[in-house]
Amino acid sequence: MESISATEALAALAQTTRLDCFRLLVRHEPAGLAAGDIARQLDVPPNTLSTHLNILARTGLVSATRQGRSIVYRAQIATLRDLMVFLAKDCCEGRSDLCAPLIAELTCC
Repeated sequence: MESISATEALAALAQTTRLDCFRLLVRHEPAGLAAGDIARQLDVPPNTLSTHLNILARTGLVSATRQGRSIVYRAQIATLRDLMVFLAKDCCEGRSDLCAPLIAELTCC
């Protein structure tokens, strides 16, 4: 991941509704959620949610597929992984003992 892509992804997540939406979709991997279900669970008007989902999609954090009359959104775990690796790539100047708590947190799931 390049700095520009990381900045765009972080900017997309730097808004409460989009962050909540992304976290919700991560919890529902791999099946994803229909847009209407996301709107209901987050208590967000559908047109507002659509704007937020489009912003997340432009950064590659979510993808959308049509299933009948619904659009199902999924978190793109590969993009999340790339972003996390980009942020921690030079973690603590290679001192694995300082990064151990971060790695433990990420591997507990």
